[in-house]
Amino acid sequence: MARKIVNRKALREEADAAEAAEKAAGGTKKKAAKKKSATRKTRKKKEAAEVRVKLFYGVFNQSLKRVALFEFNQKKQAEKKAKELSKDGKTPHFVQKVKEAIEE
Repeated sequence: MARKIVNRKALREEADAAEAAEKAAGGTKKKAAKKKSATRKTRKKKEAAEVRVKLFYGVFNQSLKRVALFEFNQKKQAEKKAKELSKDGKTPHFVQKVKEAIEE
């Protein structure tokens, strides 16, 4: 396909004429537009609410349902409970750390 030949001189003359007409008609429009963009307000970022978390030990079954919840310093009791629930060929239970949000 052949390209269309562009007369750059004619295009430049048209652009210059349009600029001159714009300056004569309303040169204040550009200044007002610049002032508006310069006074644009910036948004403050919203601070994330600080969530406090407490660590527990949870006893879970095979389907990941929490059966019991123990304080962090009661790990031995949690393991004892898991062992008790999984004895005699029942479904195995295990102990896992759980983080829960605390509200004040």
